[in-house]
Amino acid sequence: MDRDAFAEAVAWTARALPNRPAVPVLAGMRLEVPDGGSALHLSGFDYEVSARSSVEVLAEEAGAVLVPGRLLAEIVRNLPGGSVHIDTDGAKVRISGGAARFTLITMPLEDYPTLPGMPERIGSVPADTFAEAVRQVTPAASRDDTLPMLTGAYLDFTGDTLSVVATDRYRIAVRDLWWKPQDPAVDTSALVPARTLHDMVRGVIGGSNVEVALSPGGAGGLAPGEGAIGFENGDRRSTTRLIDSDFVKYASWFPAEFASRAEVAVAPLTEAVKRVALVADRHTPLRLVFTEGEVTLEAGSGEDAQAVEAIAVDYQGDPLRVAFRPDYLMDGLSAIATDSAHLNFTEPTKPAVFTDVPAKEGEAPSFRYLVQPLRVS
Repeated sequence: MDRDAFAEAVAWTARALPNRPAVPVLAGMRLEVPDGGSALHLSGFDYEVSARSSVEVLAEEAGAVLVPGRLLAEIVRNLPGGSVHIDTDGAKVRISGGAARFTLITMPLEDYPTLPGMPERIGSVPADTFAEAVRQVTPAASRDDTLPMLTGAYLDFTGDTLSVVATDRYRIAVRDLWWKPQDPAVDTSALVPARTLHDMVRGVIGGSNVEVALSPGGAGGLAPGEGAIGFENGDRRSTTRLIDSDFVKYASWFPAEFASRAEVAVAPLTEAVKRVALVADRHTPLRLVFTEGEVTLEAGSGEDAQAVEAIAVDYQGDPLRVAFRPDYLMDGLSAIATDSAHLNFTEPTKPAVFTDVPAKEGEAPSFRYLVQPLRVS
């Protein structure tokens, strides 16, 4: 097989392997060439997440083996370019590429669990747009596993609109995008582990679609936490169990009106935040002072290191002084896909909302990022 295609397929599949497998066999990656097949199928499964991919091969013989998955990924990633050859000899698997030769000891294939099937297909979404939405939203999900609901990305399927949402209680990110449902009247949702979803969309095929499959629910749709969700893109398929929890009623968090707004070029503001934040740690406030035509960024005070920088903005409203955690500020700005962003404010101590700038006046933004300011004296 081709080394580059094999390495990409192995690396993608390896993302589903657990860091701390409950049983040793779950650290394995299953490799199989079916009878008469011209593809090598790779799969990983830990009872929560499954991943399957394929790569075209010139096969001399059908068969299946189970090998240490992460070790395989490291080996293949470091093989020289060209062709890779795999053959088996009893309990050993030989992998060769160029002048390099590796021998791996197989794991007991009979102990490996059967991968789950795909749930029922409910529609498709453009791969590039979906991957962008997931990358924009998932940084806002919590990393604290004590509250599983906050570690998820909420997928809200309503008609031909798909909303991807995540929150850690201090900020919330929402991306709305178009998708093509099987049933135009669909109204259902799924709470997916954010880290798993982020890994799933890495390496999607540009210009293609992602097929979405969801476990069938009752008459009212899928109940929270019921069943699994699946994604298929080209020769890659993945499934994951849903988080068994209700998601927050996030729509009411967003203010209906704002007292002031700044329109600012994203790149210059992002670079300024990076520089000023050099003297601040994660929990030290980075202050923004808005006046007509300008925003001044400040960090540090008193006997500490200090930084100040001013950049031009289009600001409407009374002068405003507001402070944010630098990493929260960066996450919001880096998720804006347009060249400029709208920064909307009500009061210095109440949530601010960052959005992209719609192409047409009056259109709703596709991405919204609500963030709670820090209180400063």
